[in-house]
Amino acid sequence: MNVIKVDESTCGGCKNCYRACSVDVIRWNEEKKKPVIAYPEDCVDCNYCEIVCTTESIKVSPDYSKPWPNVYS
Repeated sequence: MNVIKVDESTCGGCKNCYRACSVDVIRWNEEKKKPVIAYPEDCVDCNYCEIVCTTESIKVSPDYSKPWPNVYS
């Protein structure tokens, strides 16, 4: 499973990561105004959340041991 870490001390609460996640891995905690990594097992390794984070508060570490998807069946 991928590891997605959010440094809440540097996160500015801009929601860029939340908006960037097309597979709903990242949810939003309205009370804290911070992202929540709700479903890391569903992450598709696009790293877009990390790319759009202007404060570099998100780090995605892909799990290279997981199997490749079978796209030819």
